[in-house]
Amino acid sequence: MLFLKLIYHINAAIKKIFLKGIYSKQFVFGEKFTFRKSFEIMIGKDGKVEIGDNCFFNNYCSIFSNKKIEIGNGTIFGENVKIYDHNHRFKDQNVLIKNQGYSNGEIFIGDNCWIGSNVTILKGAKIGNNCVIGAGCIIKGEVPNCTIVVVNQELSKTEIINKS
Repeated sequence: MLFLKLIYHINAAIKKIFLKGIYSKQFVFGEKFTFRKSFEIMIGKDGKVEIGDNCFFNNYCSIFSNKKIEIGNGTIFGENVKIYDHNHRFKDQNVLIKNQGYSNGEIFIGDNCWIGSNVTILKGAKIGNNCVIGAGCIIKGEVPNCTIVVVNQELSKTEIINKS
């Protein structure tokens, strides 16, 4: 296991250099930020991604930014987390969706959060500090500090549970 961790860290270090070379000032990250296999970032012309210190992304996570995504210190991500600060426009039925452009909204994820596996975070999301987002949730809008969000399996909807 130690050997695999070493391989992941070496691959992450190489990929961070590569991403920094491509995106320059659009991609800012803190100390001890790392990830496992198949971590992807795509930043549009006006996009920006800021990742704090000691953040970790598990396998198959991806970040797509046309505007701004900011992630605080010490936040960890389970497998297959997807973060999108934009969405396709689709109002005009006479124009192909792919030709209608995007609507954008910043995303903020606070310090010391745990984002579970298969979570999708959408434009305009603001997740406070010390939050836990349970596996399979779709997040848009505001999640207050110190909140747990889970999917209610019986109702097939997301519920917010305050930790306090």
